[in-house]
Amino acid sequence: MSLGDDQGYGGAGETRTRLPERGGDPYGGARRGGRSSSRSLVTVVGVVVLLIAAIAFANRGDDSASGGGKGSGDKPKAAATAASGTKPVPSKAGGIPTGFSRDQQGAESAAANYAVTLGSTGMFNADSRHRIVEALYTPTAAAKLQGAMDSAYSASFLSRMGLDANGNPPQGSTFVSRTIPVGTKTGQLTESTAEVSVWYMGLIGMSGDKSTDPVTSTWKTWTFDLQWVDNDWKIVTDSQKDGPAPVPGDDKAASSDQISKAIEEYGGFTYAR
Repeated sequence: MSLGDDQGYGGAGETRTRLPERGGDPYGGARRGGRSSSRSLVTVVGVVVLLIAAIAFANRGDDSASGGGKGSGDKPKAAATAASGTKPVPSKAGGIPTGFSRDQQGAESAAANYAVTLGSTGMFNADSRHRIVEALYTPTAAAKLQGAMDSAYSASFLSRMGLDANGNPPQGSTFVSRTIPVGTKTGQLTESTAEVSVWYMGLIGMSGDKSTDPVTSTWKTWTFDLQWVDNDWKIVTDSQKDGPAPVPGDDKAASSDQISKAIEEYGGFTYAR
């Protein structure tokens, strides 16, 4: 949340390890209000900063590639993200939706699905991360981004997240990293370029009896500069910013077992406009 930024999906952020203040499940039936634990906040910030720095570093010098789209074309009128009944994509490649239509709806569907993929746990494994970056970015952007991402997702960073060098959680624990789009908005749009922002809620953390970093939520906006390449929308550059975040509710936090079970039982969606 992926993580992909200002999950998913890095720069190097320092994190601190804090043991639970009391025994038992760290989720413990506590009520989740407007304040998260300092440990959880530091971890989330660490992931976000890590992703932003890697993407920003890799995309330096690409302004000319994306600038053309912003300098031409009329800005579309604002419109709610509403279902159209049109199937978003005809196929998938390696589990990633491909073949989006060359119009506003296709660009918005691509951005939403790309945010989901870049915010997934797949970004924490080198092999799957390489496939994701190669599939979603333009060839030029992907070539620059791969090395930066590898440096960002270092063994030491993964260790701070509670993962091993291959991005695997400890036995008995479930690592959670998900991006859930709430809506999309198109900025500048031309025949070959599109600027699309995805407002989303992210989930990140470790679910397990011994976890000191329970799964928490965050709200962000992910903006993609897309380009039409090889009959599909590809990312040239992307950036994130905080919010807008709604007022937190007073929902009772689930136990680690409930979170792990939900992650295993509830799959993701293919997002269409």
